[in-house]
Amino acid sequence: MADKPSDEPRSGSGEEPSVPDEVWEKFLRDHGSAPKEPSARARMVTERLRQQEARGESPAGWRAGPTAAGRNGGPRKGWAVLGVLLAAAVAVVAMKPSLLPGHLFGAGDADPAAASPLPAETAAPTAAPSSADPETPTLARPFAGSPAERWADGEAGIVLPKATALGSVSKDRVELALRRTRKLLVDANLDPKVLSGARPEAALSVLDPKQPALLDDLTTALRAPSEANDPLALFSRFDPKEVKPVGKVVKVRGRITFDKGDFAGVAVHADYTFVYPVVRADGSTEVTRTIVRRVIDAELPDPTRYRTTPGRLNLVRYDEDAGNSSCDIHDGYLHPRFPSQAPADGATPTGPSVDPYDRSRVIGQDDGCGTVSRT
Repeated sequence: MADKPSDEPRSGSGEEPSVPDEVWEKFLRDHGSAPKEPSARARMVTERLRQQEARGESPAGWRAGPTAAGRNGGPRKGWAVLGVLLAAAVAVVAMKPSLLPGHLFGAGDADPAAASPLPAETAAPTAAPSSADPETPTLARPFAGSPAERWADGEAGIVLPKATALGSVSKDRVELALRRTRKLLVDANLDPKVLSGARPEAALSVLDPKQPALLDDLTTALRAPSEANDPLALFSRFDPKEVKPVGKVVKVRGRITFDKGDFAGVAVHADYTFVYPVVRADGSTEVTRTIVRRVIDAELPDPTRYRTTPGRLNLVRYDEDAGNSSCDIHDGYLHPRFPSQAPADGATPTGPSVDPYDRSRVIGQDDGCGTVSRT
């Protein structure tokens, strides 16, 4: 930045510059990078005009803009009306900015507060979530119109409680049981390869091979699925020849709790719902969702008192409830229904209509092959 001439007094001297204003203005014109500070005369003029304006004596045209006259010299009533309309429009947009196309607060008329993430679930819900706006899911917004739009994404939805000691059971043992349960949930329900039908090796690795018949039953179910041996009881799987996922996000909501177990160890209770958006594998862009809720009771027994593999979980109970999946097909895959599809041949649904998002509902009971009230 250029300096002022050397004969200008230092700041704070109380003196006015000795250089005439016209000389200083010429210097500024010749040195474009110089600071464009008002001269003493300019400051005096500005102050005089400010005082006149305060007294209502401002000269015509001062800060008034162009004269509002038409081509014939008469007043431009049209511009005045337009000004009123613009002012009204600004007020409306200020109250509802979503009226602007592509506004900064989200697309369409969606309420940004409605899409804000829910806090983690800390207690069993007592009712189903309220109805969302009846929006059709799309490739860009696969969870539109679903309560799950506000749920956590994937693993972020499986939040472990703070581990504490349980009598003689150390805090470290409790933390290990919680981490093993979380790994089982993640690998069985969120691993992209498992969702596409691959063998869930990582999930199986946390289970105790010494637990009677469990791994044998699961291996049989994965190798030769049937109504009696269904891998969907513990794993979420889709046939890649039939459907493919929309994006990489699976919405998750639920909770994990722990207590003393029956085998001198840690008992863990997990209750989670997973929402999977999919499209048909034939290139269709129609989006639908399958909702799977899982309830698992596992225990990490005391290996010094029981014949168990250290660090491996024993499954005490595992129940699942799949919403929007054919319940009369037993090939080891979830089979979502699409709104445009005609009813498939086979058994007519005999069970009641249920809300798959209702986490207050008890599952594990045989309700027959029913329908869902929403997806």
